[in-house]
Amino acid sequence: MSAPVVPAANNPFTVLIPARMASSRLPDKPLADIAGLPMVVRVAQRAAQSAAVRVVVAADDARILQACAAHGVDAVMTRADHASGSDRLAEACTQLGLQGDDIVVNVQGDEPLIDPALINAVAALLQDRDGQYGQRPGASMGTAAHAIASLADYTNPNVVKVVLDARGLAHYFSRAPIPFGRDHTGTAWWQGAAQAAQPGVKALQGFAPLRHVGIYSYRAGFLREFPQLAPAPTEAIEALEQLRALWHGHRIAVHLADAAPGPGVDTPEDLERVRALFR
Repeated sequence: MSAPVVPAANNPFTVLIPARMASSRLPDKPLADIAGLPMVVRVAQRAAQSAAVRVVVAADDARILQACAAHGVDAVMTRADHASGSDRLAEACTQLGLQGDDIVVNVQGDEPLIDPALINAVAALLQDRDGQYGQRPGASMGTAAHAIASLADYTNPNVVKVVLDARGLAHYFSRAPIPFGRDHTGTAWWQGAAQAAQPGVKALQGFAPLRHVGIYSYRAGFLREFPQLAPAPTEAIEALEQLRALWHGHRIAVHLADAAPGPGVDTPEDLERVRALFR
């Protein structure tokens, strides 16, 4: 796990958890039982272990509100017809009266094993440090990534990759294997064995492709602006909403985690795996 990052006292942040009942692969997913509690409650309890001043579920169904209320979790009702989680969170920001510079961390509602330290680290990307406006000045968003370990993950289109610049800002996100090793096709070019076997690869030692982790921080003002931005062609092609921000010139700061986060829940098989971990 990543080392805890303690947020600045003058930069509190709110965790928002979008939760919707419609899921093609796992119906009624927010209410799926995990060791006696609904999944959305498990997520909120993990998020509450972070330094957030408030954790709120943004729900689209009264049953989610009821489940949260039964377990002491703060929740607000949002429209059921939102096209994306960011749209839902933008509405929640308005309902909660969050101001433009207030920091919001979007924790997905299917991450019951989310590391509270990771939440803190992603929030810290936008928090003031030594008079600077965030650890990465000029960033509108923050997110996270970790080094890819296997060639299978590198080539898997369901594993989203990100390439960073020297400042730790995102160059591009893709489902394709990026950066692409032109002279090293079909190999894990960033690993020691591959480097030793291929001339010229040693110059890349210490560099690895990065897997994107789906957690985001925003300033509330940008989060309300984001749904109004025109969708990007790259966003449509890759089916990655964060590309809209890059297309319109916004910067996304990236925290490099030491390891992969705990498994999320997308399918019945994922749910059983997480239930086993809780047992």
